[in-house]
Amino acid sequence: MDGGSIEIGTPAFRRSALALAAAGFSTFAVLYAVQPLLPVFAEVFGVTPAASSLSLSLATGLLAVALLIVSPLSEIWGRKPVMLASLLAAAVLTLVAAAMPTWHSFLAMRALAGLAMSGVPAVAMAYLAEEMHGRAIGLAMGLLVSGNSLGGMSGRLLSGALTDLYGWRVALAVLGLMALAAALAFWRFLPASSRFTPHPLPWRAVPGTFLGHFRDAGLPWLYAEAFLLMGGFVTLYNYIGFRLLAPPYSLSQTAIAAIFVVYLAGTASSTLVGHAAGLLGRRRVLWLAITVGLAGVAMTAAESLIVIIGGIVVATVGFFGAHSVASGWVGRRASRDRAQASSTYLFMYYLGSSVAGTAGGWFFAHAGWPGIVGFVGGLYLAALAIALRLARLPPRPDPA
Repeated sequence: MDGGSIEIGTPAFRRSALALAAAGFSTFAVLYAVQPLLPVFAEVFGVTPAASSLSLSLATGLLAVALLIVSPLSEIWGRKPVMLASLLAAAVLTLVAAAMPTWHSFLAMRALAGLAMSGVPAVAMAYLAEEMHGRAIGLAMGLLVSGNSLGGMSGRLLSGALTDLYGWRVALAVLGLMALAAALAFWRFLPASSRFTPHPLPWRAVPGTFLGHFRDAGLPWLYAEAFLLMGGFVTLYNYIGFRLLAPPYSLSQTAIAAIFVVYLAGTASSTLVGHAAGLLGRRRVLWLAITVGLAGVAMTAAESLIVIIGGIVVATVGFFGAHSVASGWVGRRASRDRAQASSTYLFMYYLGSSVAGTAGGWFFAHAGWPGIVGFVGGLYLAALAIALRLARLPPRPDPA
């Protein structure tokens, strides 16, 4: 099954890993760059804080829905063309958004950019599953997730710093130009698919290609992992700022924003854990990564600021490691229509972010930080139980 596939250490592996890491970096930098700018939008456009959040939520919401549409298109048009079109469109729309004079026109560009961005996360995992050798998929997926996490962190930090110096329009324009450069690098370096041929896909059959994955013994559980893990992780980050802004810590907004630097720990862990999964097997590694995340969540219940920050680092390491393993497992588990399998995983991933991230606010309002620890801990315990079940799952289509 792995004949002609890309091996670790080859020029093709280095080119594909670089191209996809750049694509992930660009996509998530542009997606999350607006998060630290919400107060700026509220002031400049005269909107409420809730309305300012639409600049992010519209993009992520439409991205999630578009994942279910774009992946079938890649079966028809090909993996690389769809991802390249996604990167170019997102870059151009970000540049246009930076010049929009009104709030509603700005939101329209952000919404369209969210739609455009869906091409990379919807298709990249399928590309790796098809083109990489079984021994290389874990490391390649880890590098992809690393690019995603680095992009999310850098987009937030860079947009905030540039806004302080030159204003939000310049900040978004710079990120748009960076995204355009990443698209050109992607076009130059990513090898064209050699183990996948575009084929006609009757649209009447598309719902069946998605539903067919739910008849598999393992994929629905991996989709549940996406919902639980991302839901818990986003909840932790959504509300830790409220705790650390209040006494006895009373940290500044700048210090709170700097917490995103711990995404670097996630960058490293996604690559290392993904590689370990390729060597030792996903079923041996997934539950360990979730256990690490659970330990980090428990550490944040402490009163010591050092222990709390340490807990956030540990939880970040566990989350990115588990996500790297689970997402890579989806591509290997699906015997056909891998793009649809991957996009369903990501749909559940973003759905968990939205649903659990909001539900966590109820626990915080009624029980404070212990409520968050209990809520996120419950999500991670459920994810751990699923991982232990997956560890006993018979392999298909190839040993994991």
